[in-house]
Amino acid sequence: MIVLGVILLAIGFVTGISILWTIGIILAVVGLILWVLGAMGHAVAGRRHYW
Repeated sequence: MIVLGVILLAIGFVTGISILWTIGIILAVVGLILWVLGAMGHAVAGRRHYW
């Protein structure tokens, strides 16, 4: 999700399309929040383990 957000940020910046820029920021922030919660040991999306 973070990678997709960064890609959309780059495409939105290069092409000047503001909606891609906005969606990219949202995806990057949500991805970072989920990553931090997972690293802290919280269950993300109802899962404690990958298996």
